[in-house]
Amino acid sequence: MIAGGAILARLHGLGVKQVFVNSGTDFPPLIEGMAKAAHLGMGFPTPVIVPHEHVAMGMAHGYYLLSGQTPVVMLHTNVGLANGASGMINAACENVPLILMSGRTPVTETGRFGARTVPIGWGQEMRDQAALVRESCKWDYELRFPEQIGELIDRAHAIANSTPKGPVYLSLPREILCEDVSIDDSQQGCRFSAAVSSPSRQHVKLTADWISKARNPLIVAQRGPTTLRGFRILERLAENWAIPVCTWWATSLPLSTEHMCFIGSNPSPWLERADLVLVINSLAPWWPDAHPVGKLTRVVQLGPDPLFSRFPVRNFRADLALTGETDRILGILECELEQTRPPDSSEHRDRRSRISESSHQLRTQRRSDAVSTSRGSLTKDTVSLALGEALRGLTSSVFSELGVSLDLMRRQEFNSWFQEPFSGGLGWSLPAALGARLADPHRLCVATMGDGSYMFANPVAAHQVSCAQNLPVLTIVLNNREWGAVRSSVMELYPHGYASRANQVPLTALEPSPDYSAVARACGARAFRVDMPEKLMPALESAIREVTEAERQALVEVAIERG
Repeated sequence: MIAGGAILARLHGLGVKQVFVNSGTDFPPLIEGMAKAAHLGMGFPTPVIVPHEHVAMGMAHGYYLLSGQTPVVMLHTNVGLANGASGMINAACENVPLILMSGRTPVTETGRFGARTVPIGWGQEMRDQAALVRESCKWDYELRFPEQIGELIDRAHAIANSTPKGPVYLSLPREILCEDVSIDDSQQGCRFSAAVSSPSRQHVKLTADWISKARNPLIVAQRGPTTLRGFRILERLAENWAIPVCTWWATSLPLSTEHMCFIGSNPSPWLERADLVLVINSLAPWWPDAHPVGKLTRVVQLGPDPLFSRFPVRNFRADLALTGETDRILGILECELEQTRPPDSSEHRDRRSRISESSHQLRTQRRSDAVSTSRGSLTKDTVSLALGEALRGLTSSVFSELGVSLDLMRRQEFNSWFQEPFSGGLGWSLPAALGARLADPHRLCVATMGDGSYMFANPVAAHQVSCAQNLPVLTIVLNNREWGAVRSSVMELYPHGYASRANQVPLTALEPSPDYSAVARACGARAFRVDMPEKLMPALESAIREVTEAERQALVEVAIERG
């Protein structure tokens, strides 16, 4: 088999079902290998053709979130890799075990099959192509010989899925891909097992003891459990031991927003009076200047990398650090807690009652305040409340990127909420929703984003994929005609500064505003524009019917107020 085809055969042997592809002049041996495999009746992953690399990376990210399977992306030499680098940064920040491969321009000019044939063979050569993504990789390598393919693909897969999970990169020189290689081992099992960490029994026992004795414990969770089992364990842990759960800047849903222990995104004043804080896989669990922690408060950090060693500065205290996959740690901790004092004392019952009452009051007050402040106008809060109502009773996932607010939504089920990674590679939510829909064809996937994020999402490419791959999703663009996150950041640092008094904060305007609904319509979507509050719910309901019943992508552009 041509080496390019052997790569696909090996991926198929590992159980990879789809490969997200953006091809280039380095792909002829891959394409020829695919054609030969099809002719011989051999299995290979289904190629998902994506006309922009950033969209391919976002789709792979969303695919993993819903399927739990290792996604594979193939891009074109250094320029394709550069376009995919932002998605690689996002994947690294969120521990997505993604295998990224890109071609490498031929190093030979003549005399070898696969040598340079067109001018870009010279123009795309780099001394260190992998440097474009190395800081976001757990491992990178360049294929040297075709007979390495099986072992290197297996090694990449194992490293990507080892604790902490994360992306890996393999570059593929064209001359090597053009050589012939035996594929006798393409269907064998993986040669390497992923290395999965677990916390020490001593530290788990100590954590359980601290939880059982705490008078005001608090859980802060930004990344929720990655399995339904883990989601249920956290529900029981919070309820049985009467622990409020804060979701400050949560990137996935750790707990139902309607759970008796869900207190929303604001850690104050819970954090101030806490004597024990359990930080669950949270890169930045609170704002150090705004959310003080008591000097005597015990802090336990748990997750795949509880100290987040990949980040140079991250100085949140850790009196104990439990290392392992979040779901596994929670399961071990639950078993250990069952051996301690039963959580049914009068103290726990009283605390559970207080937390439940506070949780209900907070939800009610937030939603009431949102209604009153946005009455008669269209705001992010208006859209958040309306979308929450429109999705009731539907199996759905919301991918919010500077879009709707979790505090105002009703998100109750596992995998029903995701937010943009802290890495801030914009244009994430629409491609992620497409990848999620590919992973779960029966789920309504909703991407909500600001107008700036929508432009970053390469919308023409994303809508083309939606149509070509039959992946109908609902896109909601909250159009405030500005970089709202930038303006908010300026207001936080300089609330009384000159920029705050300007008619328009400098460097934030996105005007004139394009007709985003026309962009979607040109790509085959059913599109709606909303500029009055009374039109919002009918538009959302119509768009949802388009996606769920007509199986056609839909977009709702909502003109919202700034601020």
